[in-house]
Amino acid sequence: MLDHCSISHKGGIVLWSRSFTPDAAQLASSSASPVNSLIREALIEGRTAEEKYERDGYAVKWTFVNDLELIFVVAYQRILQLTYVEDLLSALKTLFIKYFEPFLAAFVASLHALNTARTAVTQATTWDFSKALEGWDTIFDKVLRGLEEKAAHERKSRLRAPVRAPVEDLSTPPSDDQSTAPSLNAEPALDEQSIARNVQALKNRLRGRGGRRGGRGGRIADASSGRDSHPNSDSEATPKKKSKAKTGRKWGDEAPTESEMATLDFSTDKPDTDVGSHDLQALVDQSSLGTRTQDGMYEVKDWEFGSDKDTDNAIAKALRPLDKKVAETAPTSTIGSLFARLTGSKVLTEADLKPVLEGMKQHLMKKNVAMDIADKVCEGVGESLVGQKVGGFQTTSAAVKLALSNSLTRILTPRTSTDLLLSIKNKRSSALSSTQQRMPYSITFVGVNGVGKSTNLSKVCFWLIQNGLRVLIAACDTFRSGAVEQLRVHVRNLSMLGVNGATDSKGRVELFERGYGKDAAGIAKEAILHARDNDFDVVLIDTAGRMQDNEPLMRALAKLVAVNNPDKILFVGEALVGNEAVDQLTKFDRALKDFSSASGAGKGRGIDGMLVTKWDTVDDKVGAALSMTYVTGQPIVFVGCGQTYTDLRQLRVANVVQAILSD
Repeated sequence: MLDHCSISHKGGIVLWSRSFTPDAAQLASSSASPVNSLIREALIEGRTAEEKYERDGYAVKWTFVNDLELIFVVAYQRILQLTYVEDLLSALKTLFIKYFEPFLAAFVASLHALNTARTAVTQATTWDFSKALEGWDTIFDKVLRGLEEKAAHERKSRLRAPVRAPVEDLSTPPSDDQSTAPSLNAEPALDEQSIARNVQALKNRLRGRGGRRGGRGGRIADASSGRDSHPNSDSEATPKKKSKAKTGRKWGDEAPTESEMATLDFSTDKPDTDVGSHDLQALVDQSSLGTRTQDGMYEVKDWEFGSDKDTDNAIAKALRPLDKKVAETAPTSTIGSLFARLTGSKVLTEADLKPVLEGMKQHLMKKNVAMDIADKVCEGVGESLVGQKVGGFQTTSAAVKLALSNSLTRILTPRTSTDLLLSIKNKRSSALSSTQQRMPYSITFVGVNGVGKSTNLSKVCFWLIQNGLRVLIAACDTFRSGAVEQLRVHVRNLSMLGVNGATDSKGRVELFERGYGKDAAGIAKEAILHARDNDFDVVLIDTAGRMQDNEPLMRALAKLVAVNNPDKILFVGEALVGNEAVDQLTKFDRALKDFSSASGAGKGRGIDGMLVTKWDTVDDKVGAALSMTYVTGQPIVFVGCGQTYTDLRQLRVANVVQAILSD
């Protein structure tokens, strides 16, 4: 049974709707409606290529009529698994346009006239949809009743299907003894002699299978000695060489001096007298330093790409197959077709768009976009263009170019704020206005092995220090050897850099560690409490790298999230990966949500944002950004593009779209 069905204009005006239960009617009018969630999280963001949308136990399916700018939506409980929903949408779309196309065309034309003339939107309320669409309820009920009866009949016919006699399992290889093997064409025997013959045949099969297994191994058993006589057998008595005692390796001609040993010792913090011995210029790239705003805030640079001319040339190159296809299919003989070409009443079809969409898919995959994501993006662009009327070949190219650019922009535009400084400031101000003790803002860095979590955590720490914040780094990677020492070196370097080049900021960054082999969730909790008691503003939690398929480690990470409830969970991923980025993010996000909710902490927490590393190694092949954002719907907060603490960049949507569309 359906819960809700509606027909709306893409501008947000509902032409007709029907709710089948009181709960569905109440839900449809609330902001938590699955239809409203569909509009916010799928249609607006350009995720129109999905087969269905699921939210809060509901499944939602939809279809478009692009030339009339209509959306047909059907919502039902996901557990029902209704099989006739797609047929219902197709029938509703066909019948609705057949009966009310003149009215709908006039309505859409009036909306465009209102937008062009900038007239008050309230004038659109003069349309009486209930009167104009009179009789549609009867048509809808008849169509729905017919499809439900058809589905019920098919269900009953499946239940009444005759039960066939079990067929003998033919997966077992036939026995060498053909005389005892039962015939496939013979009738099933019911007497005791036949049963005994079948049992004997089964024994012969097993005996023959075992003999062949022994033969494949190539090992000959010696019955008299009980030993394997194969010459290469591991049990063959062969003399073993006695291992010699290891000798100490010689690394140099002379033993290292005390000063050389002290230089290599990172187990303790260095005294302040060592500050002058380090090259601070090697830690900071002056050309990649950020800028100061008028209010003194330090902002990292934006990642920039080439000119718009390169993008236009790339899109024009990708659209050449479409222009050729349109030219081949354009009518040229009759006066009516000539008039259509002059007035620009060309209607785009799937056949027109197929060659260019295939070219776009290949182009996106060359830009490192995951194959599944490229498929869905191109399919969404095609759905938004089928049925649209365009004029001339150049206008066709412009329509496709605009649709692709808009689709990429919608996908990459973040739904939530990426301003971490604003979030930190809001939390500090809310704590000051309350009587509770101020808690620090916590950020957890998660990801697979070797992507650069610790290195880019230190870059974020440098950015926070430059904005006058006190930062505590929690060493929660208690598994990898050297992880704590690596963070200790970063803390020492960041303490020397200071704010605006000063060298007196040791108190602005500290390391909280409890060694190796301890519980990461407990260390993170102790670090947050230590930061609260010592007036730190931010806690950066470094976690151990783990593969997305390792369930025990993912459960441990979810425990850390559930116990400490960090303000932000950043997934650190590489810009080099394509399809793997989708698999990593999907499984990390799903595991965190499932395991953290199962731990009793309420609703599960997923990924809140991404930090993409090694951005400088991919040039314009920045498709990983599109794949990651499409999978999670979360924004990319920063990208890492170098080896110094200043090599951190912000992403602008226009720059990423430009890079993806470039040749």
